[in-house]
Amino acid sequence: MKFSQVLRKETDHIWEANFNHPFIKGIGEGTLPIECFRYYVMQDAYYLSHFARIQSLGGTKADDFYTTSRMAAHAQGTYEAESELHRNFSERLNITEEEQANFKPAPTAYAYTSHLYRASYQGHLGDVIAAILPCYWIYQEIGEKLKNYQPDEPIYQEWINAYGGEWFKELVEEQINRLDDIAEQVTETDRERMKEHFTISCHYELAFWEMAYNLEKWPAEAEKLKS
Repeated sequence: MKFSQVLRKETDHIWEANFNHPFIKGIGEGTLPIECFRYYVMQDAYYLSHFARIQSLGGTKADDFYTTSRMAAHAQGTYEAESELHRNFSERLNITEEEQANFKPAPTAYAYTSHLYRASYQGHLGDVIAAILPCYWIYQEIGEKLKNYQPDEPIYQEWINAYGGEWFKELVEEQINRLDDIAEQVTETDRERMKEHFTISCHYELAFWEMAYNLEKWPAEAEKLKS
């Protein structure tokens, strides 16, 4: 069994929780409150800005120029494709420039990106790929599961289309294959560390939906709003 298959099997319970989360079900059924999605878009734009930096960092850790170029291409793709999608959503959801300028990440968004930086700076390319792969892979499987849904909300349909396409599947498979190649060349200690990075990121993907569904705030800020 390939390393990626082992990871997928051992974290299947987390993936199922992702698939069954009310945020994801709400997108497919068109019942998710739009304020939850609006909140998600702002937090995800923050996340993606750091995700692209981690992809670029992975390029600096590659042993060959081709891999460096591909990691750079993935970072560029994050900027061009996903950022454009979010700009489109921001306009249609009336997210103002002032809101964007004053944006502060929620605890989960901040913690997830911090986890990615820690895994990446402390390890090799395998650690980088292991940490970022769940974001690719879980989104691709969600897109696949929701592709036959037709929510009445057009924004939700566009979101589903973005991650259920063949172009995105190819990017995911490229990173899966890259992780498997690296796993064959490193030590068992390395593989265990990579598995830990992957598992934590799976948990954070689930936490990200929960964060958006509940409009998560820092505890002191939540108390401030109550007073």
